[in-house]
Amino acid sequence: MTPSKSKWAQAFAKVLHIRSASKIVQIDRLKNAKVDANLNYEGNTLSESFNKDDEELQEKMATETLLAKVFASLSSVKASYVQLQYAQSPYDPDEIQAADRLLVSELKTLSELKRCYSNKQFDSSPEREILEAESKELLSVTKTYEFMEKKLELQLRLKDSEIIFLREKLEECNRQNRSIEKKLNQSGSLSVLDNLHISGLSPSHFTTILRHTVSSIRRFVNLIVNEMRSAGWDINASANVITEHNVVCWNEDHKCFAIESFVCREMFDSFNSPNFSLPNESLPDKSKLQTMFFGRFNELKSLKAREFLAFKPRSPFAKFCRVKYLKLIHPKMESSFFGDLNQRNILNSGEFPDTNFFTSFAEMAKRVWLLHCLAFSFEPQAFIFQVEKGCRFSEVYMECVNDEMSVEESEQQAAFTVVPGFRIGKTVIQCQVYLSQQQTKVKSSLQESKGRN
Repeated sequence: MTPSKSKWAQAFAKVLHIRSASKIVQIDRLKNAKVDANLNYEGNTLSESFNKDDEELQEKMATETLLAKVFASLSSVKASYVQLQYAQSPYDPDEIQAADRLLVSELKTLSELKRCYSNKQFDSSPEREILEAESKELLSVTKTYEFMEKKLELQLRLKDSEIIFLREKLEECNRQNRSIEKKLNQSGSLSVLDNLHISGLSPSHFTTILRHTVSSIRRFVNLIVNEMRSAGWDINASANVITEHNVVCWNEDHKCFAIESFVCREMFDSFNSPNFSLPNESLPDKSKLQTMFFGRFNELKSLKAREFLAFKPRSPFAKFCRVKYLKLIHPKMESSFFGDLNQRNILNSGEFPDTNFFTSFAEMAKRVWLLHCLAFSFEPQAFIFQVEKGCRFSEVYMECVNDEMSVEESEQQAAFTVVPGFRIGKTVIQCQVYLSQQQTKVKSSLQESKGRN
């Protein structure tokens, strides 16, 4: 290459290099401008996002503060209402006015909170306001429980007073019952038989003793039923066993008639026999029987059963009590009632239990014994009878114990005998029967038993 061409080449190369460099610089400037623009955009976006989050947080805190204040005011309203209730009884005007003022104040607070929420007037320091609201709510809840505690204490005192009153009333009723029972057990209840002579005996005297006997039996039946219930017995099942499962009672309470029938059946067993369940007991000549039985009647009628048993533990009456108790009160029954067989064991040893249960039984047994003695004091003697199941009702021989049944209807039948009847010469004392809803085969015969009634 010639020198002149070489110079032109060098100059041309420099020009190209300068243009390339200027383009690169322009490109770099454009890139830098884009980067700066992006940075500015992203910075503005982040700033807007931060501002939006801050507003949402503030709004959330404001809502929480408002709710905290609302709950605090509601708790205060509840406390005021409880205070108002407590002040009503006993009436306390000062307490009522204080509760009323607080209630009105809190209702105004709730109204103010509603206005602030509508106008979006939020607190500048929500954290402190939330703590104050929570503190106020806790104080209101505590106050509510305090008034509830006072109210419960007042109710407890009232219940204690009521219990004391009822106990006094119960004790008064028990005293009256003991007084009535004492009068029934005393000879005064049989005052019409005082100074009675054997020649002056009449069916009315026998009826008087029978009435007291039935009352004593029913008291003992009530005692048995109460013991059954305390021991968890099924009264219906027990009554169904006694009545042979096929008697429909008009009322659940009538199940007691079945138990009364069972007690009467056992206590009056062998009533028509002079020995009266004491086959080994020796008796005088027939000519002296009437005098002997009337003497036994007068000997016992003025004494309590426990007194007589303590005085004559080997007497025929004492033997009668022992035999009848062991037969009437089954070992399983006694064990279920009392948890042991102590009373049975005491009787078998020749002594007599000192319990309310046996005392009640002994009084009942005394009345049955007196009735038997009086029955054999008549000439001719009084006889016992009962009616068979299904026997057609007869007003001559029967008296209905359940009022629900109309005895005027024909074909009414006796389900079972509750209390046996008696015949003294031509005088008939009606037996008490239960008329069942269930109709069975009609029988019209009366059964007079000389062994088992």
